[in-house]
Amino acid sequence: MKNKIIFGSIWLGFILYAFIFAPPDQPDTFTLIQNLSTGNWTGINPLIIALFNIMGIWPFIYSCVLFMDGRGQKIPAWPFATLSFGVGAFAILPYLALRQPNPQFLGKKSVLIKVFDSRITGLLLTLGAIALVRYGLTQGNWGDFIQQWQTNRFIHVMSLDFCLLSLLFPALLGDDMTRRGMKNPAIFWGVSLVPLFGPLFYLITRIPLNKTQPLTTSESPSISVQN
Repeated sequence: MKNKIIFGSIWLGFILYAFIFAPPDQPDTFTLIQNLSTGNWTGINPLIIALFNIMGIWPFIYSCVLFMDGRGQKIPAWPFATLSFGVGAFAILPYLALRQPNPQFLGKKSVLIKVFDSRITGLLLTLGAIALVRYGLTQGNWGDFIQQWQTNRFIHVMSLDFCLLSLLFPALLGDDMTRRGMKNPAIFWGVSLVPLFGPLFYLITRIPLNKTQPLTTSESPSISVQN
């Protein structure tokens, strides 16, 4: 119950902030989203381009743990993972509120889970993230980005969404490590404290599922919150 209250409150607070307290919508927001989605990037700040595309990488990162975590849950993970490609943390937070601790993986891996469990998937996501971050940092205009962050709801909420996805990942990390027999707290905190590249590093280096016996719940590297 405590998890439901915490994550449900964060979800509700994020919705209220995004639609009431965030900067107003701009008339060209739809055109901006359309151009970002279609690759028509002329005249758009590279920092915004990089951030928009990184927000497409985050759902893949979450899918690499959500689909395993969803095995054995009362609620399926795939609707939340799918919706996260469009609305980010707005879709992840309800899943975190409804899920139960799940430190085991039972049964055989499906084809989709094999893909999300593969270190190659983590490597490809990491290479994409490195390219985007490098592009944004070397070509972007920080003054323009800050000004748009202060005046444009889409840019403002997308930036906060990135931060929130970074903060929420540890809520799934502990159980995923336990399912793999990984009990090093240093890994948990190292992954948790480094935004974006911490989770990506974990996807590359984690032990594949079914390669080792899972730990007991008491050996989990995270501090679990009882429901």
